Amino acid sequence: MNVLMIASEATPFAKTGGLADVIGGLPAALAARGEQVAVVIPDYRENFYPNPPAIAYRNLWIPIGPGFMTDLYQTTERGVTFYFVHCPPLFDRAGIYSSAGVAHPDNHLRFAVLSMAGLAVARYLFTPNIIHSHDWQAALAPVYLRDHFNADPTFIGVKTLLTIHNLGYQGIFPPEALSEIGLAPKLFNPDQLEFFGKLNLLKGGIAFSDAISTVSKGYAREIQTPEYGFGLEGLLRKRAPIYGVVNGVDYQEWSPEDDPFIARKYSVNDLSGKRLCKKALLTEYGFSTDLNRPLIGIVSRFASQKGFDLIAQIAPRLLEENISLAVLGSGDSDYEAMFRQLASAHPDKVGIRLGFDNPLGHRIEAGADMFLMPSRYEPCGLSQIYSLRYGTVPVVRATGGLDDTIDEDTGFKFRDYSGSALLEAVRSAIKVYRRKDDWTAMMQRGMRKDFSWSTAAAEYVALYQRLLAG
Repeated sequence: MNVLMIASEATPFAKTGGLADVIGGLPAALAARGEQVAVVIPDYRENFYPNPPAIAYRNLWIPIGPGFMTDLYQTTERGVTFYFVHCPPLFDRAGIYSSAGVAHPDNHLRFAVLSMAGLAVARYLFTPNIIHSHDWQAALAPVYLRDHFNADPTFIGVKTLLTIHNLGYQGIFPPEALSEIGLAPKLFNPDQLEFFGKLNLLKGGIAFSDAISTVSKGYAREIQTPEYGFGLEGLLRKRAPIYGVVNGVDYQEWSPEDDPFIARKYSVNDLSGKRLCKKALLTEYGFSTDLNRPLIGIVSRFASQKGFDLIAQIAPRLLEENISLAVLGSGDSDYEAMFRQLASAHPDKVGIRLGFDNPLGHRIEAGADMFLMPSRYEPCGLSQIYSLRYGTVPVVRATGGLDDTIDEDTGFKFRDYSGSALLEAVRSAIKVYRRKDDWTAMMQRGMRKDFSWSTAAAEYVALYQRLLAG
């Protein structure tokens, strides 16, 4: 079948987070199965192109707002055709979504143009059976299809799927933005795009798509509840079933057998290299090279979603345990300050590196004994899946994709969102760590798990087929 995806970022071209990894990995896995796949993303100023893209369509007029003249460029990556929406007034600027921490005020126009350009690709360049939109930035594609192009023969029999990667981000704008993106006032109602007096682009996508999915079965259940629904739980229950497909990972990039960033390669059948990776990481963080002390890794955005308030609650008691903590990340200034203070007070137990450092992230995955993810909510999560492959036992909160991917055979989970529950889970992990044979067996069970994109692609193909069958 022909699958057209519309998204705001994709590796290797543009990335701010996990969405880019999905749009870099899933289409390639679908193509490897024999599906024809195309992807539409913006041509941002900061895009990286392994090969220069070629012109695909010139002078595409998008009649929204003041009107935008765009060009479409294309290239092929891993069997997938990528189209880039070239519109300098909207995309030739610093930052993909924001600059200096402030969201671009015309994001509604920027991503409305992306959605309209995606439909133009369908009309002129790539005829799809499925249009698969991702997150709020592409959620207007099914709205425009139904509202603007419902009589266009291009779209006869075409089905639309919207995947929600994180319901916490919905694309909410003032009500006057509705007319600026070329939509009629009749759509501004509680069943479609109106949300507590404002315009909600993700809500529009949920209302107009043929089906809704998200990135784990657990998160699909959770977002239909008031605790995790961010005000959209009622609409999501109405649109049920919400399909959950766990994200895959790229084992060509994340595998200790082939990782160029780690001190020594190793495998499930030969773990000797992991001990050397741990020693190297302890040295990099300035810790004593006591290989018997558990080393816990954290690689994360510092945000309340990620459970760092729980770490703040238990930090003194956690550090009473004979552990070391290697931290990499950035974000909320309060959490950055917390880790800096802990590192200053306990330099042999806590080390902090601020910012994004992909090679160091690999070294933490390889060198740590445990990986900590105490998230308040987690749609899917990738780091815990990387950890499994590296024999780094996850300690996670049982929510969303963390609950789906970790079990008692491969890691440690806690359910109550409390510091005491987190501390109990860490202590349970430390007890098993002291039993070396049991710990090694747990590491190896995790390393044998398969969360490759080929598995996720098979589930998406089944979902596409179900949609096309009606």
